Amino acid sequence: MQRYLLGVFSVSRIGFGAMQLPGPGVFGPPRDRAEALAVLRRAVELGVDHIDTAQYYGPGVANELIREALHPYPDTLALVSKVGARRDGSGGWLPYDEPDQLRRGIEDNLYSLGVGQLAAVNLRLIDGASPDQRFDDQLAAMVQARDEGLIGGVGLSNISRDHLLHALDRTPIACVQNPLNLANRASMPILEECSAREIAFVPFFPLGSGFGQANPVLGNERLRSTAKRLDHTPAQIALAWLLGLAPNVLLIPGTSSVAHLEQNVAAAGITLDEHTQAELAAATQ
Repeated sequence: MQRYLLGVFSVSRIGFGAMQLPGPGVFGPPRDRAEALAVLRRAVELGVDHIDTAQYYGPGVANELIREALHPYPDTLALVSKVGARRDGSGGWLPYDEPDQLRRGIEDNLYSLGVGQLAAVNLRLIDGASPDQRFDDQLAAMVQARDEGLIGGVGLSNISRDHLLHALDRTPIACVQNPLNLANRASMPILEECSAREIAFVPFFPLGSGFGQANPVLGNERLRSTAKRLDHTPAQIALAWLLGLAPNVLLIPGTSSVAHLEQNVAAAGITLDEHTQAELAAATQ
């Protein structure tokens, strides 16, 4: 696989996102625990060395599965998490983003994963407000955790370009995680900024939302016909399109199926020509 820097780690450009390992709605135990563990172990066997997770996936379920499947971890494995949210008793998503809460979120991830340091942790914004004193206070908590050695790098998630530029005036940023796929390209200016500054950009929902709505990515007829012509799955072509955008794009497609995992990782070997890349972009806008 091609590689790119994520903080101090050089990682393969297709990693694994743990969001689909817990039960429906990213809440509760997995449907098939044995399969979930097998997915994680197979991912590492295939060369995946970047796993994205969060303490609030489950909550605690994804991290518990990662630890059971992979601990003690390979030295080359970059474990990346995120803070800024929590779950209520029925699975609802709530903010958990005051500076002291961010710190506790980092510590909870370290404890549940059984590590002393995470490769990076993303500060995930929920309210979308413009950069302000509150954002500065949140950043300060992340920087303190990095300076104390709890995290290797500060990441940002669900941000605007203004947030990125504001943060870069205060600290280096290891990675940015924003939604980006064939049907949702609102984050392209942020990707371009990251590319210019050699910051890893990690799209979430690279194949569209996984929460049951009609999928505008995988349901697109041009994507499906292109996949058939090239003898690959639509998901593989959608992932290859993202990889073709810029060398700093790192993908974290998630799945609870070993078969789908193997297909996703194989997308690293697909290179779309410029015509196909542009044709898919035009057909899905």
